Amino acid sequence: MKKAKRELKYTLSGQMTAIFVGLLVFVLMLVFIVNTGFLGRYYMSHKQKDLIEMYEEMSEAVNNGNLGNEAVQKKLVAELEKTNIDVCAMDISDDGKVVFTNVKEEGFLYKQMLRIFFLKDDDQEKILKHSDDYVVRKIRDPQSGTDYLEMWGYLSDSVFVTMRSPLDSIRESANLANQFLIYLGIFGMFFGGILVWIFSRRITKPVLELARLSEDMANLNFDAKYTSGGKNEIGVLGENFNKMSDQLEKTISELKTANNQLQQDIEQKEKLENMRNEFLGNVSHELKTPIALIQGYAEGLKEGINDDPESTEFYCDVIIDEAGKMNRMVKNLLTLNQLEFGTDEVEFERFDIVKLVKGVIASCDILIQQVNANVDFIADETAYVWADEFKTEQVVRNYLTNAIHHVGNEKRIEVKIVSMDGKVCVSVFNSGKPIPEEDVPKLWDKFYKVDKAHTREYGGNGIGLSIVKAIMESFHQGYGVKNYDNGVEFWFELDAKCGKV
Repeated sequence: MKKAKRELKYTLSGQMTAIFVGLLVFVLMLVFIVNTGFLGRYYMSHKQKDLIEMYEEMSEAVNNGNLGNEAVQKKLVAELEKTNIDVCAMDISDDGKVVFTNVKEEGFLYKQMLRIFFLKDDDQEKILKHSDDYVVRKIRDPQSGTDYLEMWGYLSDSVFVTMRSPLDSIRESANLANQFLIYLGIFGMFFGGILVWIFSRRITKPVLELARLSEDMANLNFDAKYTSGGKNEIGVLGENFNKMSDQLEKTISELKTANNQLQQDIEQKEKLENMRNEFLGNVSHELKTPIALIQGYAEGLKEGINDDPESTEFYCDVIIDEAGKMNRMVKNLLTLNQLEFGTDEVEFERFDIVKLVKGVIASCDILIQQVNANVDFIADETAYVWADEFKTEQVVRNYLTNAIHHVGNEKRIEVKIVSMDGKVCVSVFNSGKPIPEEDVPKLWDKFYKVDKAHTREYGGNGIGLSIVKAIMESFHQGYGVKNYDNGVEFWFELDAKCGKV
């Protein structure tokens, strides 16, 4: 383990030192190459620009008649000295008289100007720039062997000028700069390498601690912590290691808890599977009777057991009635399935619950008359609520038809709408026998029937109140049932204010 740590430590230090030295060498080589290959070109481009600018300034002075002005000449001489340019200009209309020069011994430059003027020495291979007024070229002085950047042209129709600037100085500067870079690079690599080695060893110490900490964490030892501190990136990494260690310990604890919960979920799934089997069994049981009746009466019709029209009509009515019961049960099961699995969207809107209840009572009038019941409707003129109007009507209709089928004693049904505290409570009371207290919690279960014989008599299947439960829970509103000495009351609530929807 110690050997591995030592190798890691020296490897990191060595890599950091090698990277630093290599980067320094690369930068120095790049500067050396650029300095050697491009400094001369840049210098010539810059000097060419200086020559053209001086030409344009002198041309402007000639055209303005200011070239002979002492102040203008002093200014030109100062700029020429600054840019290291020699100039000689002559008036070709006055026997070649020199009108301006910044060279004390203009003999050579004057002769060069005459040679250019009369011989038009413009070697095309050496020309750098050419225009109608001037030519810029690179030449070598045969006597001194010095390279020059030379320019000649006309400042006006009568003034001819020659300018030149030496180029050897830039080569000497580039060579000196390259020598300095070599010495500087050797010094930088030596002392920089030592400094990088020292600092890299300081950096690798916390890295080694992090390596040890990661090994402890891999062995699920979460007591080890990073202690070197520091506010740099490694210090932040160490703090994150400590946080990760705490989080891993917490996560493992949560995983164990989740594993226990998973076991409970498996058991719950088994319970749900039993419920599903029970549900299928209930459905099969509920369908068994109507199917048997339909089959029996259909076979009776086919075999002509009773040929008289009255018996045939009775058989057909039974078949139609049982088929209708099956159809209603299937529709109710589909509705309940959509509600329980959330596939049936709830659309909230504001509507008058009083108007809705009146409509439901009116549509059930024939059923009310069949059982000779009296309906008392107690409500204000209007009561607006926020809910799904269609589903609310299903709830009201289930409550009312349930009351009609179970009304007894004085045959009284009371529908009441009461508003209070931002809520509207709708209740449906029917006189008759109270529901046994042990059956009250089971009323909302699918297929549960308190009085199976009576429920079968009017075609019920024990799904209506399950639909009510699913709808009200999708509304997130309250609902329930109350027993009285003389009857039973079913109720539900809705919001009267949109802020609570």
